[in-house]
Amino acid sequence: MHPCLTCGACCTQYRVAFHWMESDEVTPGGVPAALTEKLDGHRLCMQGTFSAPIRCVALDADIGKYSRCSIHPNRPSVCREVEASFEFGRPSAQCDKARIAFGLHVLTAADWRWRDGADNDDHPDDSGNSPLPPAMPPVAA
Repeated sequence: MHPCLTCGACCTQYRVAFHWMESDEVTPGGVPAALTEKLDGHRLCMQGTFSAPIRCVALDADIGKYSRCSIHPNRPSVCREVEASFEFGRPSAQCDKARIAFGLHVLTAADWRWRDGADNDDHPDDSGNSPLPPAMPPVAA
């Protein structure tokens, strides 16, 4: 199982600020505007992340047990850019800091070994597990 599905700590530690153009009021399929608040002239932030105590309004979690983002397909770009430690073979200071704040162990490469088996079991639900982008089909001449 992806370690983020039992964590969610990052959603309680950082302000989630992004350009207002990411809002669904401007961009179809964007971040639900009803869950945001104005940060400044150019940025919005997710409700619950403007000031301490921080907990994103879109977070559905019991930190360290289960976690899900209620707007995952429409989450802001800054959320899409957060890497879990060693998800792509390198540590993440953001991830480590958030996990430590809840007394969770810092992720290591060993926490991603499940992915190796999942990528190779021919199960259709395992797409997206690889850190490498999918191979592009050849272009017809």
